[in-house]
Amino acid sequence: MKIRFAILALIGATALSSCGGDTASDRPAAADEAATPNNSALLAAALAGAHRTQEERARDQYRRPRETLLFFDIEPGMSVVEIWPGGGWYTQVIAPYLKTGDGKYYAAGFSREGASERTLRSIARFEETYMGKPALYGDVEMTVLGDGQDIAPAGSADAVLTFRNVHNWTTHDRAEGNFAKFYRALKPGGILGVVDHRGDGAELPDNGSSGYLYEADVIALANGAGFDFEASSEINANAADTKDHPFGVWTLPPVRRESEIRGAEDPDFDHSTYDAIGESDRMTLKFRKPVAADGALLE
Repeated sequence: MKIRFAILALIGATALSSCGGDTASDRPAAADEAATPNNSALLAAALAGAHRTQEERARDQYRRPRETLLFFDIEPGMSVVEIWPGGGWYTQVIAPYLKTGDGKYYAAGFSREGASERTLRSIARFEETYMGKPALYGDVEMTVLGDGQDIAPAGSADAVLTFRNVHNWTTHDRAEGNFAKFYRALKPGGILGVVDHRGDGAELPDNGSSGYLYEADVIALANGAGFDFEASSEINANAADTKDHPFGVWTLPPVRRESEIRGAEDPDFDHSTYDAIGESDRMTLKFRKPVAADGALLE
């Protein structure tokens, strides 16, 4: 995705002004205030559930799932699509939470067709963990983010959420197509929530090798797919992240890379500086699919 930064800056400024100049520095509190006390309590219960491991709980301080989901206006009873859920860190929170209101959770992952053995094992683990356990996870359906396939029936989803995925798509020219799929799956008025590594304030390499993105680039992607930018939040910000790490964002926890991809590991690599930073500085952006004047489905 090659867009002139001057244009991006203008787009970003326009989008921010369109939502009343909301700087979002106080957004975590605002998100809590907007949520019903019941929703906040239900999310707290999902986070405290015995089904979550200690390793998963340890990342709450960096991923702030309760505050993030409240900011995205996720409520029990919604139909929610999570893009590329991986091992299911967020599935462990979202699916039990939606279940309390008879909601539906879609896991839009990889296709089995032509997949590597590693990917097939990952799909099988996800299926074994989350499928067929309605008492804990409710209504879970696995779909595919792929060519010619819908992540959910068109116009059916209340929200589509993607956590730290967009940077992967921009380096493979898949971002525009994926955002179009999100738009198609959502109801008019539906929410697109995006969290990703934020490169603002740094000079990023042109080839995307850092893993960071400029916020204006992501806003431009969503605007190009037809979404309206609604708000940003500093919930997942980390001011200690200098973004100039030797192996990109993956130098930081939880990956803690100590060599280039496919390079030899360095047993003498000092992780202490990067571990002290913690996980990356992240943008948290909320978009909405417009509602047509006549209420018709927008495609």
